[in-house]
Amino acid sequence: MAVVFDRPKALLDVPTHYCPGCTHGVIHRLVAEVIDELGILDKTIGVAPVGCSVLAYDYFACDMFEAAHGRAPAVATGIKRSNPDKIVFTYQGDGDLAAIGTAEIVHAATRGENITSIFVNNCIYGMTGGQMAPTTLPGQVTETSPYGRDTKLAGFPIRVAEMISTLEGAVYVERVSVDTVPNIIKAKAAIKKAFQFNLEGKGFTMVEVLSICPTNWGLSPKESFQWLKDNMIPFYTLGVKKDSTQEVK
Repeated sequence: MAVVFDRPKALLDVPTHYCPGCTHGVIHRLVAEVIDELGILDKTIGVAPVGCSVLAYDYFACDMFEAAHGRAPAVATGIKRSNPDKIVFTYQGDGDLAAIGTAEIVHAATRGENITSIFVNNCIYGMTGGQMAPTTLPGQVTETSPYGRDTKLAGFPIRVAEMISTLEGAVYVERVSVDTVPNIIKAKAAIKKAFQFNLEGKGFTMVEVLSICPTNWGLSPKESFQWLKDNMIPFYTLGVKKDSTQEVK
């Protein structure tokens, strides 16, 4: 009998610590499938952050490093510069990359470091209990914004993909989502393109992935996917924000 679906070799067969309904597992699988398909497992090095995906090193079969909070791009830079033949990626959430790690990601991108960042955006701090994040939407209720995010007090959410796309060192930036099967397919294509650019030494690449957090949103997984569609995608529009190989309108 032909095998039509199997676990990627780059993904370890271990229990997950993620909450039920969390889409980190989907994103992990997409990254692992891309590593397998490009045949780069033995030359790939990942950097895990602080946040819900702090234990990402338990799930990928490639070499992994753990970085201090927000410092994954700096660690990845050191790894890549000392091992230029390796494919280096970071896997970071919005509390890590868009808050304490903002300077790190901006400067890695503007230097054109030949690394790939997988940026998971679920509009909230997940690991620490659901506080407001730099990506929390206007009016969104969190543990620290019980009446909804007030932009007069807390400012506006950061559109990270658009910000990074303005930097000359960034060669490929795209925002995707994993809320539907068609969007998951597009997300994988974006991740594969980012890794391909990395493999070809073209410069800094980033894929922002819109994800759900049923536990801290206080919704069921089904309700969470609808909330993402109704609220996140209109604000965080999907698509290519920058591609050095073509003109982006």
